[in-house]
Amino acid sequence: MDIEFITTNWYLFAALVVICGLIAVDTFRRGANSSQVTAVQLPQLINHDGAVVIDICESAEFENGHIPAAINIPLGQLDSNLNRLKKYRDKKKPIVLTCKTGTKAGRAAAILRKNEFSDVYTLAGGLAAWEKENLPVER
Repeated sequence: MDIEFITTNWYLFAALVVICGLIAVDTFRRGANSSQVTAVQLPQLINHDGAVVIDICESAEFENGHIPAAINIPLGQLDSNLNRLKKYRDKKKPIVLTCKTGTKAGRAAAILRKNEFSDVYTLAGGLAAWEKENLPVER
């Protein structure tokens, strides 16, 4: 690298370092080790592995549309509903978390993993990705 260019444009390199740091923090916050499934993969996971879909949207948003057979447990109530989900963990069924766009599902996955749920996935892109693939939605 040309040292003169770097010293002249130090602010650009400082901005680059900050942006890379923010990307790393966001990736870690979302759960870098969280497994994701796509909308196309999810029906196979449900049919072949008996996956359970947990929609973490608020009840009103859930009523506006959700993946068929999804269980609604809003994110704010997830901690108090862990006992309700233990039967799926004990039967070794995968749990797929979803929300409208997939942004909150990572936080829910972190809560489940912290409580000894190991087979946890998030739906990449959430319900929006599901609808984009023209997959069925219950209303």
